[in-house]
Amino acid sequence: VKLYRDGEQYKMSKRSGNFVTLREVVDEVGRDAVRFMMLYRKNSEPLDFDFDKVTEQSKDNPVFYVQYANARCHSVFRQAAEQFGGTAPEPGHVEMLADEGELALIRKLTEYPRLVETAANSHAPHRIAFYLYDLASAFHSHWNKGTGDEALRFIKVNNPELTSARLALVQGVLHVLSSGLSILG
Repeated sequence: VKLYRDGEQYKMSKRSGNFVTLREVVDEVGRDAVRFMMLYRKNSEPLDFDFDKVTEQSKDNPVFYVQYANARCHSVFRQAAEQFGGTAPEPGHVEMLADEGELALIRKLTEYPRLVETAANSHAPHRIAFYLYDLASAFHSHWNKGTGDEALRFIKVNNPELTSARLALVQGVLHVLSSGLSILG
């Protein structure tokens, strides 16, 4: 493990007593971040742990990016409930999804069961971490398209059926993110 802080490698030496324990790293950045970053690499590769990267709130921090996608999914359901008078439409009507971004998300979701099986059989948990980052990236990308194009927004108050379809998609993303994070602990 190589530790980096402020862009510089932190030099450690057992002989001089200059080292950082895993407990100290966990205390500083949290156990979820440490666990995800440890699993976000192949087990045959060294771990470069950058304190700045793990604590920043950006796409460059895979822990934050995946957790942020999860939070955005929950936010969609809260907003839908607000827009529809306290109760969001039941997820369904997925046959209405036709945008390429929506279809790409559906294709990505269908990879998950086989990916988990492959990761388990090959003792490669990093595959799940990589997949979660890719899924989060696809979700954020589609979210951003909806920011610029109102027709792609998840919630369409004047079209409850389309909202229902898009909520089903968001529910699928949320379920897979939650499942993957649960598997990773």
